[in-house]
Amino acid sequence: MNALHTSSLASLPLLARGKVRDNYAVGDDRILMVASDRISAFDVIMGEPIPGKGTLLTQMALFWFDKLGDICPNHLTGDAPESAVRADEVAQVTGRSMLVKRLKPLPVEAVVRGYLAGSGWKEYQESQTVCGVPLPPGLKNASRLPEPIFTPAAKAAVGEHDENISYAQVEQTIGADLARQMRDISIQLYVAASKIAAAKGIIIADTKFEFGLDDAGNMVLMDEVLTPDSSRFWPEESYEQSLAEGSNPPSYDKQFLRDWLETQTSWDKTPPAPRLPQKVIEHTAQKYRDALARLTH
Repeated sequence: MNALHTSSLASLPLLARGKVRDNYAVGDDRILMVASDRISAFDVIMGEPIPGKGTLLTQMALFWFDKLGDICPNHLTGDAPESAVRADEVAQVTGRSMLVKRLKPLPVEAVVRGYLAGSGWKEYQESQTVCGVPLPPGLKNASRLPEPIFTPAAKAAVGEHDENISYAQVEQTIGADLARQMRDISIQLYVAASKIAAAKGIIIADTKFEFGLDDAGNMVLMDEVLTPDSSRFWPEESYEQSLAEGSNPPSYDKQFLRDWLETQTSWDKTPPAPRLPQKVIEHTAQKYRDALARLTH
């Protein structure tokens, strides 16, 4: 399978390159989002791509946009990405792209957590809170929370860490009305998606959504949604044992890559990243394939 580390579309103006997506302007009202096969960890983009990753991310995002469309409008136009590029560029976009509405992005990551994991678990051990939200005593690593919580973050530039912020800071940033909409819609999306995933034996521990405003000021779901890059997916069958052991459940995401990088003691988590061995590339690619297959079959 041919991998695409960086797209190169001469027929369209490049707007931005993110950690994974290359965004191009299509007129003044649409954006062509090309999901590359790049992968990042610890906010550093790896030099080697993960073959097929961009296609898998796009297929999974489209699956969720279709399932959740009754909760919140999304940025899809319904137009074929191939229609926006020259014939000699079609191969770069087929299967890995979305032609979407151009929106005004809101500068807040809408994070929803249903389980205690990652940085949330670290904070809970210190203060019995997650992003300032008080939680009951006695929870363990990977414990299910009494109810999903909204723990927003301020968006950071590529290469920098998103910063957890309070709900009051969200209100100050985008206004009380939009903050309430973002919180309520994010939790609705998470609850609905969790039910769909649970029927396939997948636990969505946490996820993040991004929203923008259209010309009428309506909140619209944008970017990617509920992929292994933006979410923590756990196989249900191994969850109880992990909880009993107090360990992190195995996950359908890039945790395998992070774990390998942690063994590279000479790397200080700044660019350039260590060269990835073929076994790490292949194992990571398989995790993404497994997640999509389990979800959609």
